[in-house]
Amino acid sequence: MRKLKLIWDFHGPNSSKTAEHHEIHLKEYIQLEKLDITITGIQKISDMHAIAFLVVDEQDMKPIRDALKPHRGQVYTT
Repeated sequence: MRKLKLIWDFHGPNSSKTAEHHEIHLKEYIQLEKLDITITGIQKISDMHAIAFLVVDEQDMKPIRDALKPHRGQVYTT
């Protein structure tokens, strides 16, 4: 089954801290909705760009996408 990485982009000098904070909310949503999602994270792209992400099964993506409104998505590869 294909997995998709839902991504939220943050820009500016505080982008890393904002991404870290956003990941907390992603984890809270996963717990609240009792979802079987185990992969979340953050990645610093540059000093002015960071992302928060979670990985979902393709079949489960639409309601999560609609609820959380990620900025973009891509196929997840390990």
